[in-house]
Amino acid sequence: MADKLTNPLPFRLKQARTALGISQKQLGLQLGMDPGTASTRMNQYEKGKHTPDFYTLKAIADELGVPVAYFFCESETTAKLLYLLESMDEDKKTALLNKLSSEKEE
Repeated sequence: MADKLTNPLPFRLKQARTALGISQKQLGLQLGMDPGTASTRMNQYEKGKHTPDFYTLKAIADELGVPVAYFFCESETTAKLLYLLESMDEDKKTALLNKLSSEKEE
C-alpha cells in the first residue's frame, strides 16, 4: 500500500475475498444480499465508493474468516499478525501477550 494516508478497508476487503477465491457476487450472495445488487454493492465497497456499516462489515469479516480490525490495518505485516493472532486460542494469546509485555519491560 502507498505511503499516503488512504483508507485500507477497500484494499483489505478485496485481498481477503480474493484469497478465498470467491467473486464479489458470490460474497454478496453469501451475505444474503439481493442477487441483482450483490456484485455491485461489493464492488462499491472494494472501490471505496461506499463503506459498509459496522454490522455489515462484521458479517463480511465472519464470512471471509478475518477479524474486523483486519480491514483497518495499514501495513501488510500488521494485517498478517492480526490474522494469525485471531486464529490462536485465548490461552496462547495470553501467553504471547505476557511474553511481549515482559520483553518490553527489559
